[in-house]
Amino acid sequence: MTAPVVIIGTGLAGYNLAREWRKLDSDTPLLLITADDGRSYSKPLLSTGFAASKDAESLGMASAGAMAEQLNAEIRTHTRVTRLDPANRRVWIGNEPVAYRDLVLAWGAQTRKVEVAGDADEAIFPINDLLDYGRFRAAAAGKRRVLILGAGLIGCEFANDLLHGGYEVELVAPSQQIMPGLLPQEAARAVQNGLEGLGARFHLGPVLERLEHGADGLAAQLSDGTRLSCDLVVSAVGLHPRTELAAAAGLHVARGIVVDRLLQTSQPHVYALGDCAEVEGLNLLYVMPLMAGARALAKTLFGNPTFVSYGPMPVTVKTPACPLVVSPPALGAVGSWTVEASGNDVKALYLGPDGQLLGYALTGAAVQQRLALNKQLPPVLAELPQILSLKSPG
Repeated sequence: MTAPVVIIGTGLAGYNLAREWRKLDSDTPLLLITADDGRSYSKPLLSTGFAASKDAESLGMASAGAMAEQLNAEIRTHTRVTRLDPANRRVWIGNEPVAYRDLVLAWGAQTRKVEVAGDADEAIFPINDLLDYGRFRAAAAGKRRVLILGAGLIGCEFANDLLHGGYEVELVAPSQQIMPGLLPQEAARAVQNGLEGLGARFHLGPVLERLEHGADGLAAQLSDGTRLSCDLVVSAVGLHPRTELAAAAGLHVARGIVVDRLLQTSQPHVYALGDCAEVEGLNLLYVMPLMAGARALAKTLFGNPTFVSYGPMPVTVKTPACPLVVSPPALGAVGSWTVEASGNDVKALYLGPDGQLLGYALTGAAVQQRLALNKQLPPVLAELPQILSLKSPG
């Protein structure tokens, strides 16, 4: 019996790879393994659910059973892989070995755990998948005050969504501005102004030290002595790629699972895709690089080795209180920001020494200039010459 291609993970990375590959190969056995219920959904929509009055069921697009039929695949839900065994081309689920022809690690990133004193840490909700969203949605029913830990991209998106959903929102983050490392100060101020216009209250600088149950919901104490009352807490303090099983199996890991431009790990027949993968030092937790990787890897698995390349990859942040599109300069890029601002309309360009556009941040009405600026941006990962096709992917 032919060993299947095995994909671990049924998020955007796993399912999009499966779809792309099935366009090329409709017959080779395909097995997807997931620790959750296998519903197909779009993760970016998790931070739009309250404004759109959508519960977890409404955000789900297809059940695991429907996806299995669509993909001509077996999907094993609520199943955790416990060990990778690349030397023998198999993975282990407890004491059960599962052989593979090729293995793709598409298990994403996990939330950073928030450690706080007090007796109410169960009221802190990370929202990293549809099951998380469902749990938070249930807990938020009948509540009105939400404290968000983190003022990065995700924290600000959730703030905008919850404010439109009728909640009172406060954000706490140990930074001097929102989205530090992503936005220049003027653009960050514009987005903060937009969210404050909806009613958001920011506490920038301190961290949450203690969370306790009280007579009026939850009592939160910050490191600067500020005391806040809330009903529940959203943790948006960041993600880190899941690498533990890969490292234990001898795969090369750094920030993520290190792969080459074919998305192959340091072991043959083992690939990584999406939030858990690190391509030439880049670990990009966005949809566009994930989609580019899925298209390239599908061809490679079909026997046509294809290097992944990334063109300009601007990110549209879901903060309609102040629209924002950002294309951050590459890590280590040499240059400086030039800023034109009128109220919350900010055009910030990151220019190299020769005046070349290396990145931008646009807020408010300035987002209308994104298409023209995208044409001037360099690719994030330039295309490489194509290599010869394989006769057989096995």
